[in-house]
Amino acid sequence: MTGPISKIRVDDGCEIAVRIDDYVLPWDQRPPVVMLHGLAESGEAFRRWVPYFATHHRVIRPDLRGYGLSTPMPADHPYRFDGLGDDIVRVLDALQLERVFLVGGKIGGALAMHLAAAHPDRVAGLAAVAAPISLRSFSERAPGWRQQIREQGVNAWVRETTAWRLGSSLPPAAIDWWVDLMSKTSASTLEAFLQMVPTVDVTDEVPRIQCPTVVITTSGSGLATVDAVKAWQQTIPDSKLEVIPGDSYHVAATHPDACAGIVRRFFDEVTA
Repeated sequence: MTGPISKIRVDDGCEIAVRIDDYVLPWDQRPPVVMLHGLAESGEAFRRWVPYFATHHRVIRPDLRGYGLSTPMPADHPYRFDGLGDDIVRVLDALQLERVFLVGGKIGGALAMHLAAAHPDRVAGLAAVAAPISLRSFSERAPGWRQQIREQGVNAWVRETTAWRLGSSLPPAAIDWWVDLMSKTSASTLEAFLQMVPTVDVTDEVPRIQCPTVVITTSGSGLATVDAVKAWQQTIPDSKLEVIPGDSYHVAATHPDACAGIVRRFFDEVTA
């Protein structure tokens, strides 16, 4: 299921592609759900999630700057994490969305937490799915990834890192689909984006999140232990933690039905 795609200009050199899935009855006033994807993905990463929400919420799936059908970025583009947040605010403004639910996977989850802390008036509820609060430890890993992409291409890098990302639960056809999706990202976008990644840290912002929040992780995530996630989740005043059994850290991809069900029920409770 893929909704109509719009292009929203956020500055002179960049358009953000946005998928909009809307089957809502005209009088249903529940907040739209905005889904923010992770590194080397696009709004298609939430493809399986859409049916859980689209009959009661407008579902907005932007391709972050440089990704999917958005404008590819040159290798020297100066990515800024707060700049990615500014892009999403401009998308909300262009679509005249005053207040939304946010769902974010991986670095998209960190971005969703940043937006919830920085723009509390715009966020009605938040789901952070396999979301890191800091990527500073990637300062050692990111340069090697950039070199591999330059020398071997995006597909080789995606293939090599997929087992760590997706774990052991998916069948080969699903792995191939995810590798194909991520490999569509331009090498120049990744060269620029991976220079920004080790600067991402929302540790100080997380306690300022005011909206109801659900945090989802797996029991065997390669990003952080359950105890480590619980430590920062508990600094969000109105929040809960859900742990799904598994060895994937990209649980939004490997367990989309379980995750979407949790988030749908949570947003229903917030709306009620």
